[in-house]
Amino acid sequence: QVQLVESGGGLVQAGGSLRLSCAASGRTFSNYAMAWFRQGPGKEREFVAAISRGGSSTRYADSVKGRFTISRDNPKNTAYLLMNTLKPEDTAVYYCATGLSVLAGTWDSWGQGTQVTVSS
Repeated sequence: QVQLVESGGGLVQAGGSLRLSCAASGRTFSNYAMAWFRQGPGKEREFVAAISRGGSSTRYADSVKGRFTISRDNPKNTAYLLMNTLKPEDTAVYYCATGLSVLAGTWDSWGQGTQVTVSS
């Protein structure tokens, strides 16, 4: 019964920035670790970033480390992904998900995705 809704995607030039948002339903948002995944054209889904329940621990894919920042605002039931220095290879549908921890490797609830397109 966890509903996740991503927003903030769009078209941006290479080198630009976007901030994605993931709004969650319910009163138990802080009970879940959150993660972002993406799936580019012709590619498989890949892990991007994750954040722990309280926000103290984060994990990033090597491809985005140093450029992307995951965060969360538990009172607002919202997780974020700030994407800086975007590259054309970042073009993908981005999804948020909930799980037990940043290391569990199991993500249970998924949003509908938001398209990010980076032009050269």
